[in-house]
Amino acid sequence: MKRHLAKLLAASAFAALALTGCGSGSLSTPAGTAGTAPSAAAAAGGDLKKVTVGVLSIAPSVAVQYGIDEGIFADHGLAVELQTGQGGAAMLPAVSTGTMNFSVGNPLSVMLAVNKGLDMKIVTGFSNSKAEGEDVNGVIAVKASGIASFADLEGKTVAVNTLKTQGDLTIMESAAKAGADPAKIKFVEMPFPDMQAQLERGSVDAAWLPQPFLGKALADTKNALVGYPNQTALPGLPTMVSFTSGNFAQQNADIVKSFKEAMEETLAKAEQNPDQVRALLPKFMNMDAAVAQKLKMEEFDGEVPAAVLSDLGSLMVKYNYVDKEPDVATMTVK
Repeated sequence: MKRHLAKLLAASAFAALALTGCGSGSLSTPAGTAGTAPSAAAAAGGDLKKVTVGVLSIAPSVAVQYGIDEGIFADHGLAVELQTGQGGAAMLPAVSTGTMNFSVGNPLSVMLAVNKGLDMKIVTGFSNSKAEGEDVNGVIAVKASGIASFADLEGKTVAVNTLKTQGDLTIMESAAKAGADPAKIKFVEMPFPDMQAQLERGSVDAAWLPQPFLGKALADTKNALVGYPNQTALPGLPTMVSFTSGNFAQQNADIVKSFKEAMEETLAKAEQNPDQVRALLPKFMNMDAAVAQKLKMEEFDGEVPAAVLSDLGSLMVKYNYVDKEPDVATMTVK
């Protein structure tokens, strides 16, 4: 475990360089700007405090851009500069070393990092999967394969974007609930854009896909939905949270408080105005406007879902992701 932590921290310098290469500044405005002019109220209150926020180039991250454009962060005294990364592996050490002040990412990755010794603090919730109805990610298979339920995944190969994350964890638990042996499911890593083609070629038996990839795959009548693993394993499972380092939280309590309040206001407004949020996607991540307009979005909510995160921690122990249950209360900013 110590060796793994040392490697993670050693990678932080590389991560900082990688993040610089991936892009800095707002995704839809010139680098170094906050994405919107400060509101009159904010300008009257004095200078804004600049903070860097790491986001993944995925659809739910657009909610942060929405908060910037609406002037919400400026109203709370903050000038936000977005930095984009390709994955959580770069985000965590960047936040830990101060390259980023805050980041938005998968809660499981944050909990794993804390288990390995990184001092991370969850600041707010961010996005949650749907507790019922059509969810934001699901497992699909070719109809001719005969895979119709999670129980049928026993002995099969399933594609996920990264091993030891929410995809394989929730699929294993869903299979177990259906009476299958989750240990007999083989998981392989694969980028989301490649999964549908590999499924059609028979390279994998099933694939775990988020939107918009899920909708595209199901539009092909040869494919069928196996099920929604988040709903089966942990209904309402958070897909992302915002977080910072324990050191930054301790030394900048006022900034963290302002960020928390701004993020909660942003997410509440984003949930109330989904069409306005979707309208930013074409520019935010070069998404086709027609696809963006119909995209099924996660539920935005700034409240930290402590109970669900605790249940997630129990599953992490059950499937040997960690050796002890994460203390969600301790790792959350009060």
